[in-house]
Amino acid sequence: MSTGTPPEVSVIVACRNEARHIRKFMDSVLAQQTHGIEWELLIADGMSDDGTSDLIRDYARRNPQVRPLENSGKIVSTGLNTAIRAANGEIIIRMDAHTEYQSDYIRKCVDTLRATDADNVGGPARTRAESYIGRAIAAAYHSRFSTGGGRFHQVSFEGYVDTVTYGCWYKTTLERLGLFDETLVRNQDDELNLRLIRQGGRIWQSPRIVSWYHLRSSLSGLFRQYYQYGFWKVPVIRKHRIPASWRHLVPGCFLIWIVTLGVAAVISWMARSPLLPLSLGLLAGTSGIYLLACIAASLPSSRRDWTILPVLPWVFMIYHFSYGLGFLFGMIYWPLHRSKSLDNMGSVLAGVTR
Repeated sequence: MSTGTPPEVSVIVACRNEARHIRKFMDSVLAQQTHGIEWELLIADGMSDDGTSDLIRDYARRNPQVRPLENSGKIVSTGLNTAIRAANGEIIIRMDAHTEYQSDYIRKCVDTLRATDADNVGGPARTRAESYIGRAIAAAYHSRFSTGGGRFHQVSFEGYVDTVTYGCWYKTTLERLGLFDETLVRNQDDELNLRLIRQGGRIWQSPRIVSWYHLRSSLSGLFRQYYQYGFWKVPVIRKHRIPASWRHLVPGCFLIWIVTLGVAAVISWMARSPLLPLSLGLLAGTSGIYLLACIAASLPSSRRDWTILPVLPWVFMIYHFSYGLGFLFGMIYWPLHRSKSLDNMGSVLAGVTR
């Protein structure tokens, strides 16, 4: 409960149409053990039309540290920047409505930021899933085969990383960086962290900062999510002329190889070329090796729940091919994109709406 003292910490959230999750999220945040820390919660709602705004205002009436804000831009980056600009706290902690937080999350963020020389601190990406498909998606999420070995997927890793889940910064750090890039619908957090590192900053991950992200519960939802990640990774790379990590390029390069072999096989067949056996052999060999790799990666990933083994290879494929497809489409689309704002075509292609 606020005592009238200016807040030391501002928790910021950007959300839109989260009526299904907002109660559980708000209860998780308001249950934080923050004795001795004055804090505020700023929620920038992106013009929700499912009742989310009413729920937030109801919480605000009962909890004076909750401050509803209007995010007319409707996307995450504009919402986060709206909240940062309105924040009164010296320290900014980002949260997400699809996540639940351990009761000492805010305290651990603050303690870790003060105890390290890092410019941004956060915890690893822990997950929660209840449905059968959701459990398979979560198992694959923590496999290096699906994520390329990003350390923020390793729940026990502590040390310097290239990105963390959400983040905690001094407000002055965010202001120095120029806040989040509002031209990005996805990957705005990765882009901010890339900017921070390229300016000499450091990012620290602590496994004592604990939260649980609620993953997608369907294969179609997973496909849309990772297609968007791949699509929006391209403008980040174009902006900085370098990827945040080379692992981001692997799915797209692999898909290019598969498509190239397929096209070569079709052309060879139409031209009755003697190269047809070679192109078919390479295509079959590559596909077979990849399928075996998916199966091999599924075995350790299902060791805690063998029931998900039959679907895991397909989940791995969706992670790879959806991201790669989005990346390749982004390579075609973004060079032709002349406006800094999103036009209707870009919104549809990127799947902004759920």
